[in-house]
Amino acid sequence: MELKPMADAPYLVALALVELDGKRALPLIGKSQPGDSGGEPGEVGRTLALELLLSLWQRSETGGLRRAAAEDSLLLLEMPLELMSERLPFIKARWISGGPTKELLTSLEELTERRWRVSIVKYQPATFTPWS
Repeated sequence: MELKPMADAPYLVALALVELDGKRALPLIGKSQPGDSGGEPGEVGRTLALELLLSLWQRSETGGLRRAAAEDSLLLLEMPLELMSERLPFIKARWISGGPTKELLTSLEELTERRWRVSIVKYQPATFTPWS
């Protein structure tokens, strides 16, 4: 198996569009992928989503927690590391400061190679639905 150079390796990012105590927040967590994911986020995606949800749950002690974008509130994105490092902070800051949610979602779509909505159904593992 040939490994891609780190610059070319995809980066998997779980993020949540939420309001915490009435203020927008966009927490995220990510991990480099050693090679091609094969089109599905698999166990790595489930682990990232779980870690993000646990972090949000812990932060909810400071105030009320609410989804900010309905079914688009919990996303898993695959993107090049350079874009994640260079552009995502600006996109995130614009949305947190009051930018339109639709603009944020469009910008995220443009950054990503693959993207999924994450949902949970009672007694089932996390489900990844392609987001386009």
